Amino acid sequence: MNRQIVKRILYLLLILGLASAAFAKPASARPTHPTHRAHVAHVQETAHARHHMAQLAHAHPVATESKVVVVRTRSGKLRRTVVVHHRSYEHFSASSFTNSDITQGDVTAGEDPVVRQAAIDALGNMVGTAVAIDPSNGRILAMVNQKLALSSGAEPCSTIKVSVALAALQEGIVTKDTPVNLGGRYHVDMTEALAHSNNLYFETLGRRLGFERVRHYANSFGLGELAGWNIPGEQLGIYPEQVLPESEGGVGRMCSFGQGISMTPLQLGALVASIANGGTLYYLQHPTSPDEVANFQPRVKRTLDIANLIPDITVGMEGAVDYGTARSLHTNFNQLPILGKTGTCSNNGTRYGWFASFANTSHGRIVTVFFLEGGRPTFGPKAAELTGVFYHNLWDHSYFAEKATVEPVSNTVSASATTVSQ
Repeated sequence: MNRQIVKRILYLLLILGLASAAFAKPASARPTHPTHRAHVAHVQETAHARHHMAQLAHAHPVATESKVVVVRTRSGKLRRTVVVHHRSYEHFSASSFTNSDITQGDVTAGEDPVVRQAAIDALGNMVGTAVAIDPSNGRILAMVNQKLALSSGAEPCSTIKVSVALAALQEGIVTKDTPVNLGGRYHVDMTEALAHSNNLYFETLGRRLGFERVRHYANSFGLGELAGWNIPGEQLGIYPEQVLPESEGGVGRMCSFGQGISMTPLQLGALVASIANGGTLYYLQHPTSPDEVANFQPRVKRTLDIANLIPDITVGMEGAVDYGTARSLHTNFNQLPILGKTGTCSNNGTRYGWFASFANTSHGRIVTVFFLEGGRPTFGPKAAELTGVFYHNLWDHSYFAEKATVEPVSNTVSASATTVSQ
């Protein structure tokens, strides 16, 4: 019985072998069209190709496209929508680092030497500027790399969200706790949107406000006008009179990224200072000598009606540092509560990194704006990280402790301040 089974198995194997030989074809007779399963050979790339692929691996895809194709069948035409991913990559040509002295030409005789050195040490060899402001009077305590600080500015990126948030609160569009539907069951409130810099949330607020109201509040907060009082070399940022075309994102894009807007570090610093002091928008002044410091007189540009809104916006700014986009600040500093807003975007091969903040303390209160420009290492969280170094440097020099005898900043304008127009 066992022999019969073995014979049958051998017979079956013989038949299968003959069948395989009969169906086999020479290579020249095989079909040339691709099959569903293909053998992938290992290709050894050239050094140039490997370098190019490494660049692409670290590049950011920025565009996709939905393409409609028509498939002809026997019964007629069948329209099908196919999503075709065209990967385009942003290449950064600017450098984030420099070996040159970015402080060359700075006028420093009227600055606070401790604050200035803390900012210089924080920036290190990164290309950027740091501006430190006393929010109680608008005095610029330090301005490192004044050429960049006084330039025509750059796209504000997500720091524009601070202005939009204040506008939406003032107009009653939302409160800080209002859940805004961003599609389906996805809801976000202002605190989380500021902390995590949610673009879709602020696009939604921007469309609800409309361009005219957005622009009105931005102008009242100081965008589109000089922030300083007779500061030589200060240039004006741009807030457009017309809304961004819908093809480029419209008012939503302006309110999430600040596209089409040019903001200076001084303009952002003046706005954040008004939040830190309770609503007074000061002209920023940069003393250039000890005599100017001794005779310093604050100059009020206008008083903003935001005192009741500040608690609603600062909880989101504090969240940004505690658990959001600026949490890298805690890598270097956690001794005091810090409130701030990051911003990251790029233009024509140059990347921008913003972080504006203030220390939430009743003594030694100081507003800082770190603005970086360069390549891929430049972005908002990096600016926040450097700001942490700045605060740590001040802490090491007992900057905050030395101010302990000074009265907390009042929410009202001091009697000695002068309201002026320019």
